[in-house]
Amino acid sequence: MSEHSVIRVESLSKTYDSGFQALKNVDLQIRRGEIFALLGPNGAGKTTLISVICGLVNASTGQVLVAGHDNVREYRRARSLIGLVPQELTSEAFSTVWDTVSFSRGLFGKPRDPAHIERVLRSLSLWDKRRNRLITLSGGMKRRVLIAKALAHEPEILFLDEPTAGVDVELRRDMWEVVRGLRERGVTIILTTHYIEEAEEMADRIGVIRAGELVLVEEKRELMRQLGRKELTLQLREPLERLPEALDGRRLTLSEDGQALIYTYETRRNGDDQTGIAELLADLDAAGIRFKDLHTRQSSLEEIFVSLVREEA
Repeated sequence: MSEHSVIRVESLSKTYDSGFQALKNVDLQIRRGEIFALLGPNGAGKTTLISVICGLVNASTGQVLVAGHDNVREYRRARSLIGLVPQELTSEAFSTVWDTVSFSRGLFGKPRDPAHIERVLRSLSLWDKRRNRLITLSGGMKRRVLIAKALAHEPEILFLDEPTAGVDVELRRDMWEVVRGLRERGVTIILTTHYIEEAEEMADRIGVIRAGELVLVEEKRELMRQLGRKELTLQLREPLERLPEALDGRRLTLSEDGQALIYTYETRRNGDDQTGIAELLADLDAAGIRFKDLHTRQSSLEEIFVSLVREEA
């Protein structure tokens, strides 16, 4: 196990009694202290993968190591390192916020620590609600309680399964501030989300799962660099048989029918215009090449995601 990996998933498969294969030979390493976003459509296997890593569902084949501990043979030790924020609150509706979170800490055999519980509740803007029964809370506040419960035993790894589904924008922003604060303290965070812009904003790395298979794991910066590429298409007044020598070295391709030139360039997110378009247009003018129209297009993370998860027809 790499010293930088806090979770290692090897050849993981899960087939249910019905014959449905939810996970297919998944290999994945999660680095200590990173935010890893797992993207995928409903039914792709996101929740199953998280459930297997957390020891809630047994794998059919493969192994999961949590900080070097096999999550089957050393279940209690592995699970004690993990906090899990599920999609739904299913706990005691008539318990108070304080009792629910404190009880969660006790489940992991941790000694009472009211100061820690207070810190957690304050960080999630729940301190004023500590005496409220869960049944009286809004959906957004209940979601915060789920996070507080997951943090009660001071885990090193936090799983967030669709943490902001159905949550208003303001609460979403608050929650991400909490997540960033946890990462700064060294907590490793794995989140599943349908909100692609959320993954784009928060994650260090992004994984895409489709039909139980992990089809992509990539550094967010590298993914965004790829996404920063744009195409400029110039519709020519007169078709060309080939590119003039004066334009060699440019990132230009000629369409098959000779009617268009396609120029590929990268955009800079800081607003620094280094596209080279002005120089290209000057070179085209000098070469006597005239065009009648031009347009640009850029892939978005959404487009790449959709193309990756689209099933083969």
